[in-house]
Amino acid sequence: MLALSRKKNEALIINNNVEITVLEVKGDQVKLGISAPREVPVYRKEVYLQIQEANQAAVDAGGLDALKNLMG
Repeated sequence: MLALSRKKNEALIINNNVEITVLEVKGDQVKLGISAPREVPVYRKEVYLQIQEANQAAVDAGGLDALKNLMG
């Protein structure tokens, strides 16, 4: 993991097309702004983990077989 210090209005660039800017620091909270192309999904980690769990549950429930049948 890379750990960096940033102040308000300072930014990071990731992969030449994602910019993360510190918008506000208030107590123990930091507000970030993220600029990324539409095709780059951006999720809060807890939401991402819920999506992964739901996808795995669908596969475990036979969703993969249903998809294979749908695709022919």
